[in-house]
Amino acid sequence: MTSDASQTNADSPDSPLSLAQMAQQVLTTADGREKTALSRRHAAHWFAYRAGDAAKIEVGTASPPLHPARPDKPELLNPRDVPRRRPGSEAGRKALLHAVAHIELNAVDLHWDIIARFSHVPMPLGFFDDWVKAADEESNHFNLMCDCLEALGSYYGELPAHIGMWRAAEDTAEDLMGRLAVVPMVLEARGLDVTPGMIEVFRKAKLTQAVDALEVIYAEEVSHVAYGSKWFHFLCGRDNLDPKEVFHDLVGRYFHGHLKPPFNEEKRAEAGIPPDFYWPLADEIPVKPPALR
Repeated sequence: MTSDASQTNADSPDSPLSLAQMAQQVLTTADGREKTALSRRHAAHWFAYRAGDAAKIEVGTASPPLHPARPDKPELLNPRDVPRRRPGSEAGRKALLHAVAHIELNAVDLHWDIIARFSHVPMPLGFFDDWVKAADEESNHFNLMCDCLEALGSYYGELPAHIGMWRAAEDTAEDLMGRLAVVPMVLEARGLDVTPGMIEVFRKAKLTQAVDALEVIYAEEVSHVAYGSKWFHFLCGRDNLDPKEVFHDLVGRYFHGHLKPPFNEEKRAEAGIPPDFYWPLADEIPVKPPALR
């Protein structure tokens, strides 16, 4: 549960930050490596408290920015303006790693943002545990991608990236259920669909560092999607709402476009998202989708 008392923590340098204030610090740090280092320190601090090895940390409240701080590079473009490169080429592989790094940095901010922006909503502490853990893992994912880029003579910021990643956060800034539906259950679930293909691209190129990094990301992203599904169903249950109906309504309201098959049905099921949630929202629907026969 939240505590208004922790709002005063920032008034004294000797007072510990609340979790929401930690989240706001991450969101207002621009450099990617610095942001993720701070993210991991705050996550370790939170879990030390939760294990009984550190002083109590209140969840508290904060006033997060509508847009997180970002480094000067990469240049952010509309998705249609980002150059496309063939993944079979070296330039294409660098572009693919750069795109994943950009996604992971946005994910760090998305997970801290859900903590800071919705800390006033009465939720079990397990809700905050899950998103702190997700933010910590996404921080590691970003650094893994940066390491892969640097091993190829590149770096995060060398190429342009698309600006559309944060649109879902803006659209759902006042709707926790909408945020859960669109970010983990749609956007991150899409990662489960496409990551196996990316792993194969780097395996064929014999780039084992990238393969190993993407396999870590693939394994851990299942849990992040599952956190979204778990807390979405929790809120629906608390309000006696039908989760499937609410999901379809919120995705239709906040997600701009249709879901794109093929879907990784095995991993989506592992994350708690059944086929009748996403197949009806697909842009190409077979007469009888395989999972619904």
